[in-house]
Amino acid sequence: MKFAICQELYENWDWKKQCEFSASLGYTGLELAPFTLAGRIGEVSQETRSGYRKIAEDHGMQIMGLHWLLAKTEGLHLTTSDPAVRKATSDYLIELGNACADFGGTLMVFGSPFQRNLEDGMTTEQAMANAAEVFKAALPAFADRGVEICMEPLTPKETNFINTCAQATELIEMVGEPNFTLHQDVKAMLGAEEKSIPELIAKYDGKVGHFHVNDTNLLGPGMGETDYKPILKALSESSYDGWVSVEVFDYKPGAENIARQSIEYLKSTLAEVC
Repeated sequence: MKFAICQELYENWDWKKQCEFSASLGYTGLELAPFTLAGRIGEVSQETRSGYRKIAEDHGMQIMGLHWLLAKTEGLHLTTSDPAVRKATSDYLIELGNACADFGGTLMVFGSPFQRNLEDGMTTEQAMANAAEVFKAALPAFADRGVEICMEPLTPKETNFINTCAQATELIEMVGEPNFTLHQDVKAMLGAEEKSIPELIAKYDGKVGHFHVNDTNLLGPGMGETDYKPILKALSESSYDGWVSVEVFDYKPGAENIARQSIEYLKSTLAEVC
């Protein structure tokens, strides 16, 4: 099982330190939030992209992908009724896809709850059609670079569009592109799904492109009440061979503590169930 960590928790750390520390704990992947580099990905030069990739690789790390794709941007939205904004969003996803490949990554997680919420009066059916249009226009542009987008269901507390694996799968099937896959997130599944996480892992086996681990208390695995034994057992028994990436939202315990406790818990729990 390959462990990565979402690097935005390393607030105010330089890139080399992020790579050195993550590698020292046993992570082999870093999941990059574009807003930590610039307001728009186009502001990040090819030289900078190559430099980040080389530093990561020099420390035995891979920048395995991007997430928080539209965070802190303006004028972009997935489900909007405005065709010009939908076009701008597709174009920006293409920019992100190419940047992802430049960094050495292979996947992007589409979360961005505020940039996908339904407008007042919009039906779910229309929102699905609008979102499908955006993704259909973007995905083929970076398919040949080996990059996919993973659609992330989020809880109703975060967004009113795509809350379950079933809804995400419906959108994925509407788009019909091979590099559009399902993302599963522990916190989100606990907050929105009726089935257990092991049941959801089994049900969507073969359709998942990426997996986030965290807890409902917004901290890392092992730092809350969620029992990861059945989750990691189900993952290890599935066909999933991708990244297991730590994503947290509460940084108060400190980046060092969060990163260390999370991977130590994941490794010890995995050893118990495998």
